[in-house]
Amino acid sequence: MGIIGVGNRGNSMTIGWAAVPGAKVVAVCDIRKARATNIANSLVSKGRERPAEYGGTADSYKQMLSDMDLDLVYIATPWEFHHEQGKAAMLAGAHVMVELPVATELAELWDLVDTSEKTRKHLMLAENCSYGRNELAMLKMAHEGVFGDVTNGHGGYLHDLRELLFADGYYTDDWRRKWHTRSTASFYAMHGLAPIAAAMDINRGDRMKTLSATATPPKGLADYRARFVPKGHRSWNEEYLNGDLVTCLISTEKGRIIRAEHDVSTPRPYSRINSLAGSRGLFEDYAGGGSTGARVYLEPDHGGHAWKDFAPSQQKIDHWLWKKVGEDAAANGGHGGMDYILQWRTIQSMRTGTTADIDVYDSAAWCAPVPLSVLSLADGGAPVEIPDFTRGGWVRPRVGLDSVALDMPAVV
Repeated sequence: MGIIGVGNRGNSMTIGWAAVPGAKVVAVCDIRKARATNIANSLVSKGRERPAEYGGTADSYKQMLSDMDLDLVYIATPWEFHHEQGKAAMLAGAHVMVELPVATELAELWDLVDTSEKTRKHLMLAENCSYGRNELAMLKMAHEGVFGDVTNGHGGYLHDLRELLFADGYYTDDWRRKWHTRSTASFYAMHGLAPIAAAMDINRGDRMKTLSATATPPKGLADYRARFVPKGHRSWNEEYLNGDLVTCLISTEKGRIIRAEHDVSTPRPYSRINSLAGSRGLFEDYAGGGSTGARVYLEPDHGGHAWKDFAPSQQKIDHWLWKKVGEDAAANGGHGGMDYILQWRTIQSMRTGTTADIDVYDSAAWCAPVPLSVLSLADGGAPVEIPDFTRGGWVRPRVGLDSVALDMPAVV
């Protein structure tokens, strides 16, 4: 493995990658070379071989790709670099996992699809939330007909990031805050959209067809700055354009509806919403109470218009990955263990030669709301067509996150 970008996210994920059986981090790269040295030191302190270190310029990753024979490249850089670096890694002969989003423009998304097909290399969105325990249980329940005919879902990324967005040094060069000065868009709804899309078999029998977007006024960041940021701070030269809450209403070819939301600018408890409904019941996450934080209402077992705790359903239908790797995930991965589940499963798929759970078509479709929301908002919220990145292949069922249980091959 080679790693591009070892800031906050890349640093923690590199430690996780190195802990997966059969994975070896042989190269690390960051525009700030001291970061590459620091993560190399961390790996050595954990008993791993020292990786080659690259950095110092924006093009250092190209030297890494040229020097090293890599099976997998993991990219955790600011969003504006994802397309260029992901494409370069595929052209260098590696499979690629890219943090969200894989690209921010439609032409870039198509370019990644085309390059993946040309090189026969996977490009995978690092959608860790698709591997959350509740999300995978919800997926299995949908596929086993527990909700009846699934008709609608609701997901998003509602995370108060104001303090971090204004924290000097947390987002290098203020890269994430600066996106809020560029346009009004749903930048990061994939965490909630992806699990719902997977449960609906998007790109595996159905596809996302149209998107309509709305946005509230951009009040949150400016209000936070006025109350908590000193007047001489460089952020006072910025004007914030992105709406606090950007909502995308997505229709599918089969007539289903997905509502995807993004809000990182206002005070609120964290939520990915994660709700799925059908003709025989529904699931709602982030509802509070119980060990899972989720609730269900399912016919014929439930009645009286009263919610039930999700825990019994989760225990009954738990995904094999959490049964098999759950304890290791808690010890080696962040975000409740789903980071490590994502990493373990990715390495297992590569070592066993099985198809990636999340492929370039999923990655492109789930990230398409970024540019499409811009187009819809510019036209007063009018529906815009969502490209079929599968070129008609969506009509055919195929394996995805609802995978078959496998062992990790022994390390020799």
